[in-house]
Amino acid sequence: MYYVYVLQSQKDKSLYIGYTSDLKKRFNEHNNGRNISTKPFRPYKLIFYESFLNIKDAKSREEYLKSGWGFRTIKKMLKNYFN
Repeated sequence: MYYVYVLQSQKDKSLYIGYTSDLKKRFNEHNNGRNISTKPFRPYKLIFYESFLNIKDAKSREEYLKSGWGFRTIKKMLKNYFN
């Protein structure tokens, strides 16, 4: 299984979107500062994830969610979370 996930920084409320085959391990790496792009904004909270059977679908979904339309989609899906 592959996972596309959305993390929210508890420091500045920014979102980070990524994909992985091991969600628990990747989440711990983000919170332990092992990712340069997310290290300054720790700690993180996992607020959303989706699972996929293959890496191609997961990568495509991650790319979409990082795009303008995709980012709007994720904000709409999680709008109750942000209110």
